[in-house]
Amino acid sequence: MSPGGLRGLQNRWRVALRAAVGSTPIHSRSLQHLHGLIRSPGSSPALFPGRPVPFIHPPERYNGLHHDHPRKDHSMNIGYDELSIDMLVGRVLRIEDKTIGGEKDPFLQRYRGRLYNEDTAAAYDQLSDLLKPYHLMPLFRWDGDRHAVLIVPQRERPQTGNPRVNVFLFIATLISVLISGALFAPAGLPENAQPTLPRLLLAAVPFTVSFLAIMTAHEFGHFLVGRYHGVRVSLPYFIPMPFVSLFGTFGAFINMKEQPKNRRVLLDIGLAGPLAGLVVTILVLTIGLSLSTLSRLPASPGATPQITMEGNSLLYLFLKYLRFGQWLPAPADYGNTPVLLYWLRYFFTGQPFPFGGIDVTIHPVAWAGWGGMLITSLNLIPAGQLDGGHVLYVLLGRKRAARLLPVVLVLLVALGFFWSGWWLWAVLIFLFGRAYAEPLDEITPLDTPRKLLAIVALIVFLLVFIPVPLIMV
Repeated sequence: MSPGGLRGLQNRWRVALRAAVGSTPIHSRSLQHLHGLIRSPGSSPALFPGRPVPFIHPPERYNGLHHDHPRKDHSMNIGYDELSIDMLVGRVLRIEDKTIGGEKDPFLQRYRGRLYNEDTAAAYDQLSDLLKPYHLMPLFRWDGDRHAVLIVPQRERPQTGNPRVNVFLFIATLISVLISGALFAPAGLPENAQPTLPRLLLAAVPFTVSFLAIMTAHEFGHFLVGRYHGVRVSLPYFIPMPFVSLFGTFGAFINMKEQPKNRRVLLDIGLAGPLAGLVVTILVLTIGLSLSTLSRLPASPGATPQITMEGNSLLYLFLKYLRFGQWLPAPADYGNTPVLLYWLRYFFTGQPFPFGGIDVTIHPVAWAGWGGMLITSLNLIPAGQLDGGHVLYVLLGRKRAARLLPVVLVLLVALGFFWSGWWLWAVLIFLFGRAYAEPLDEITPLDTPRKLLAIVALIVFLLVFIPVPLIMV
């Protein structure tokens, strides 16, 4: 049982919300949603069907073509030889038709046909290298059952930001988490110790270190894997909470400043954070539960001014069972209700409250681990640009992932009757959950190991998801 009678309990959803929503935003600007804007042009005879294509030297100058301002008159010379681009694309694609982009089209040229190489990732790398001297880049998309190659201006690599800002925000977050941790410090003080401010702050150090370790592992998981794949990502931005709350922070996020190359890269970056954070979370929870004790719950609602309990996930239930040898919180009496039905009801609704039963009074370190588990579960919700949304998108594709969005919304609305924070999540996902991160190459599928990894991630979500995060009576 978490310490009761604390203020700011209803702010918990704000903490986790900011941490999850801001986890790995992708700023793709006009390059997003290209497939939805593609028009159907009239077809033309196949160009270069399998003919050898000579090497074309790039032009000496780009003739002033600005990356952010496509040409207005497509009949004019636009700074590169269109025939040269045709032949370069023809090296990787059996071209069936070609479209010159208009003012409202998000591409300069579009080709449709079939890629020669079954290794579509290698085909993308080959064409990308060929187009670099022209300051152009390709996008690979599906157009029905055909491959589409869109040629767009190459974008300059963005800067990753000023690291001093990241350091300042981390220090501010460290202070705010330390202050919030002092709320739980009495549980870690020796018996009969006077709770002076220095003692409280010193006792808050284990909670602060544990919680920030989970957040740091999560964000640097994204950061390091992004850098490994050559994607520009910012250092983590930690967000301090300017008032006392359960965790002392709104969370943390990184900015992915470039689109990932393909679905494989997107999955790697998206999953690295939750999995790294989960490893540290399990370690922190295991240590924290070993420092925790069992206690008797109040026999009736009026026995204490307010009772607050942390909710259960399957993983949390299992870890408590390993530590204490029983399923907690254990009710005083199951009555005539079968044990399985009782636990199913309690797990998904937090009811009935087990008055007179036994529960764990969690140590501040265990509380930090529980908070890390909640953040991991929120990030893995399979919707939009949350980490779980990335997983669903790369595993099922845009259309099938979008079909599951109403299911996620209905479940969140239903759970909101037992914890009102889910209603805010439902609103935000309804407004923003239709946007998915688009890689440069949407044709290259996941390989078998990554498919298995994506399935494992969805299983992890089911294990760490907490239907009723906070139970208050």
